[in-house]
Amino acid sequence: MPRTQKPLLLPTTLLLLLFTVAISCKKETKPTTIKKDLTAINKLLEKGHELFTKQEFDSSYYYYNKARNEAELVQDTSRIIHALAWMSELQTNKGDYTGSENTSVEALPYLGNKHKFLFGETNIYIGLGNNYLLTLDNDKAIYYFKKAINSKTDETTKAAMFSNISIACNEKKEFNKAIETLIPLLKIKETDITTQAYTNILSNLGHAYDKTNNPQALYYLNKAYQIRKKTKDNWGIIGSCDHLATYFQFKNKPLSKEYALEGYQISNEIKHIDPNTKLEFLKHLIHASTGIQTKKYSTLYITLNDSITKARLHAKNSFAKIKYDSKKEKEENIRLKEQKAANLLQLEIQKTKTEGLYLLILVLLIATAFIYYYLRVKNRREKIKASYITEIQIAKKLHDELANDVYQMMKFAETQDLSTADNKALLLQNIDTIYARTRNISKENGNIETGTHFKQQLKDMMADFNTSSTSILSSGIENIEWYTIEDTKKITLYRVIQELLVNMKKHSKSTVAVVSLQMEKDNLLLHYSDNGIGIKTKPVFKKNGLQNIENRIEQVKGTIVYDLTSQKGIKIRIQFPV
Repeated sequence: MPRTQKPLLLPTTLLLLLFTVAISCKKETKPTTIKKDLTAINKLLEKGHELFTKQEFDSSYYYYNKARNEAELVQDTSRIIHALAWMSELQTNKGDYTGSENTSVEALPYLGNKHKFLFGETNIYIGLGNNYLLTLDNDKAIYYFKKAINSKTDETTKAAMFSNISIACNEKKEFNKAIETLIPLLKIKETDITTQAYTNILSNLGHAYDKTNNPQALYYLNKAYQIRKKTKDNWGIIGSCDHLATYFQFKNKPLSKEYALEGYQISNEIKHIDPNTKLEFLKHLIHASTGIQTKKYSTLYITLNDSITKARLHAKNSFAKIKYDSKKEKEENIRLKEQKAANLLQLEIQKTKTEGLYLLILVLLIATAFIYYYLRVKNRREKIKASYITEIQIAKKLHDELANDVYQMMKFAETQDLSTADNKALLLQNIDTIYARTRNISKENGNIETGTHFKQQLKDMMADFNTSSTSILSSGIENIEWYTIEDTKKITLYRVIQELLVNMKKHSKSTVAVVSLQMEKDNLLLHYSDNGIGIKTKPVFKKNGLQNIENRIEQVKGTIVYDLTSQKGIKIRIQFPV
């Protein structure tokens, strides 16, 4: 199973922050069982930890980064956090503090799912706190150490974080606040926390007392030093040597030099220790030495400082390259997977399109057949209906206009002496009138010529309404380009004018009717007026038989306006698009 980090325990001073992370204990725990197959990711995590224990940090970083990328693909957030925490620690060990901070920040969005690896959340906060402390951003360091304390962690970690907060307070020159932070920790039983955490508290408290010239300083510094010597805690001894060298710096230079030399020698024996540790001890030795020894230690300091700068730049570039190469590899894998998926999708789409095309053709054929059948049936019905309506109209006209005249003529023939010239002439006149009315009915319901003869047929129709007592005047007919107008619109115009004149003849008692036509953009305008009895309300007009006019105009999406303000006669304005 992949190992889970134990919280990173920071050292007693800022100096020890530079190397304690490198040896912080790792605690092995079992992650929560989930259904995904995470075998490959777990093996990468194990390999990363194995290389870390061998202090092959670049290779360890490579495997943790690879594990992180694989975990992202399956969206296993707990393993993403776990890998990022290790990567951040490795960067800190190499002095790449900015890179370590960026790596820790990458984990923050995933902390909502933090319980599958113990201490995952805590390690991220500690990593951020470490980096802010190492880059002297002490307020942010304190903020993240407090978040680590409030996370789900153990008493040792909490004690270590309070100790780290005291370091940040010392760096801010807030020594009393550092003391206030540490004193409550003395009440913790030694059995409840690790010896390392306990000695850190003692050493840090002694250092804070030293900064405030408190005489208890040496007691706590010596106590921490003796416990560390007894337990052979070389890392802790290095921290105590730094604090004691600082304590005796102005009080007893030979003793300060003795502690500095001890710390420097131990730091040289530890492999992969942060070289800044050695720099701190070289500073003490330079301050405590004289003559040729001062020059010796100064030369060592300059040489080591130059090598640190180069090493950090190399480490930063190395980690950046690993991340870049891994990112490129990840992007290439994703691209290949997407391309494969796109090809499969394209094949599926093509198959679906083909099937859809066949289905569409079938549907269109069925729809075409249905529409053809429907239109035929509809056309047949409309023809039958139109014939029926025409028959009714003709029957009505024959009954209303001819039946009474024929009856009167028959009665006249039966009762009058037809041998006389006057009676014979009167009978012939009645027959001629009936014939004329029959011809008008035929014209009203006959076919309308919509071709080149339409204009003349329209004029003839209006002329038929001229009588000795009624004159029909027209204008604008010659100005219309009739070939540009649809046949249905011509028929509508013809029937509308015809019905207007029929109603004029039946109801208006007018002597003059005027029909005017004109084009206005894409609309045909019809103005009708007469000098008859007029109307007062629109419903009356409808009762006079002109409802058909409105129906026809509505069918061609036109408008009709009645002028009811005229004192005599009527004015109508009709407009429809052509």
